[in-house]
Formats: sequence, structure tokens, C-alpha cells
Amino acid sequence: MKNSFAIDVKNLTKKFGKFMAVDSVELKVKEGEIFGILGPNGAGKTTTIRMLCGLLLPTSAEGTVNGFDIMKEPEEIKKSIGYVSQKFSLYDDLTLKENLNFYSGIYKVKDLEKKEEIIKALGLSIYKNKNTGELPLGIKQRLALACAIMHNPKILFLDEPTSGTDPVYRRSFWEIIYELSEKGTTIILTTHYLEEAEFCERVCLFFKGKIISEGSPLFLKERYGKASLEEVFISAIEENL
Repeated sequence: MKNSFAIDVKNLTKKFGKFMAVDSVELKVKEGEIFGILGPNGAGKTTTIRMLCGLLLPTSAEGTVNGFDIMKEPEEIKKSIGYVSQKFSLYDDLTLKENLNFYSGIYKVKDLEKKEEIIKALGLSIYKNKNTGELPLGIKQRLALACAIMHNPKILFLDEPTSGTDPVYRRSFWEIIYELSEKGTTIILTTHYLEEAEFCERVCLFFKGKIISEGSPLFLKERYGKASLEEVFISAIEENL
């Protein structure tokens, strides 16, 4: 049931010196929901994701992520979520299987059958013994996703997860995302591909550290009288210049 909030925060703010990176953002994301965060480079998307993951302490905020206080319990938040960063962050000098073993050890996952299920589900079986540095980008992205879901996180954060990958990978990626959502995992993702955002149940549009519009893709297109989210995004930005 998608009737309670996995993320419920308000006044989420981050300043770097005098620069306001994220300005009093309010976010409510239901359990099991696929929620997209859209915006140009420098809009505050990644900073927001990192604060929600417990990786970056907000300047100020109120509320919870997975029931944990965003200001007081960042370590508990980190244990309960999965995170795939924009930059590939696994070990190139380890094999695919060794990377998985390393991360399953960090998360104290002892279920070997679970690990094999993930490898098979993500189509990684034939790459198990190959050095990660030699793998194509799409396979590296699948490996990063495998490591992030190894411990069955309640919330999965994905920062530009399909950037630089081909359309075939992007299609298979979304099939996996839908499966995870159906099983109750909340998905929060940022993307530059506005056509991908159509697959989200709700999206918010970020601009200059603020949310300038929010709703389902259909709602936003009807609100702005546009045929695509790209046109919606342009209109929303023009309203806030």
C-alpha cells in the first residue's frame, strides 16, 4: 500500500558560504512510489539527494527519511537506503563478483542465494569474473545497482543512473525499477532524460535550488497545456526567471 511517506521533509536548506544551493524545499514521497527529480545542471538535484541519503548534513531541515530524523540520525538513514551516485564509484581493479562480495560484506548480507538472484536478474552472470574496469558502462551501471540493492533497502536513490548509456540498457533499467517498486521499494531518481521522467509516478522540477512545479507527468502537461515534459519544463523555468 502506498499510503505512508518514506520521505517527509520540509524547509530542506543547504548553504555553501553565501551560496544557497537548496532553498527551503519540501518533499513528501510515498512508500513504493517512483519519484523523479528534474532540473538543469546546478539546480540543486544532487545536493538534495545527498542530504536525503544522510551523506550531507543540511544547513537546516525538519522531517524524516525512512522514519529517521534527517538532522539527528544520518547514520541510521545511510544504513536503510541504497544509493547509486552519478559518478561510478566501485573498484575497477576488482572483478564484478569481488565488488559484490565487498559490498555484501559491508551490508552484512550472508544470503548467497540472494546474491546469485541479483546477479542473474541484472544479467551479470557472464561478467562475474571480469575486471570491473574492463566492463562497458551499461554493465558497470548494473553492477552499481546490484550493490545498492543487495541489502533490500526501503528507499533506493539513483543520481543520473542511465547517463551515457544506450537505449537498450535504459529500457532494461526501467523494467528493474518497476519490479522493485512493485515489491515496495521507494525509488528517488534524478535524470536528464525528460522522456524517461514520463515513467515516474510523480516528478518535481528543480530550478535555482527550489521546486518550481510538482505532480504526475500527466498533471503537469495538463496544467501547462503542453504535449511533453520538455515543453512543461521550459514553460516552468520561464515563469521563474
